[in-house]
Amino acid sequence: MNICVIPARGGSKRIPRKNVKTFCEEPIISFSIKVATESGCFDKILVSTEDSEVAKIATHYGAEVPFWRPQNLSDDFTGTVPVMQHAVEWVIANVGNVDLACCLYATAPFVSVKDLTAGFNMIKDGQLEYVFAATSYPFPIQRSFEIDAVGRVNMLQPEHYLTRSQDLAEAWHDAGQFYWGTAEAWCGQRNVFGPYSSVVKLPRSRVQDIDTAEDWERAESMFKVMQARGAV
Repeated sequence: MNICVIPARGGSKRIPRKNVKTFCEEPIISFSIKVATESGCFDKILVSTEDSEVAKIATHYGAEVPFWRPQNLSDDFTGTVPVMQHAVEWVIANVGNVDLACCLYATAPFVSVKDLTAGFNMIKDGQLEYVFAATSYPFPIQRSFEIDAVGRVNMLQPEHYLTRSQDLAEAWHDAGQFYWGTAEAWCGQRNVFGPYSSVVKLPRSRVQDIDTAEDWERAESMFKVMQARGAV
């Protein structure tokens, strides 16, 4: 079977109750559940949480919460892969065999059925371990620099000081939306950014990380503009 797992713990330091906070009049987690449902890619849509309010909202919108996430996987330091490993192994032990599992973040209101399905179509033939959403940096990262303790500039790649921007390789980054993976990859805790991974390319206009209050406000503004244009 193919499953969707939405990690959604209750705690969040920078944005309190982030995973169920109201975003454009709906709990933000509802957007991910709705898209997962509409995609038709999944036999089960599960939410991994340790929080009763998150569970109540998730089930209201049609997801299942068949287990509680262990406390040792619910702190600020646990990464996505161990959470996915726990969920996949629970399903295998209690429900049945898992072929593909997609980690879909609870705070991903810009995720689309089209992109989620594109990822599924890329991974289903068995040639890849992971497929995830990515977008390009708006400026060449080879020209980036750090600022030291006394305010001085230091290029991170000084060898590219005189290299023309158009001659530098385009760089990409994780869009923070979804990660398709095989059950074996998740359970083996294999690196998502590995040699058997590929990406669904997204335009930068549909990518916004949501980690701070400022990020949240920007994301809501972007979403409203996209709604007005019929793009979501």
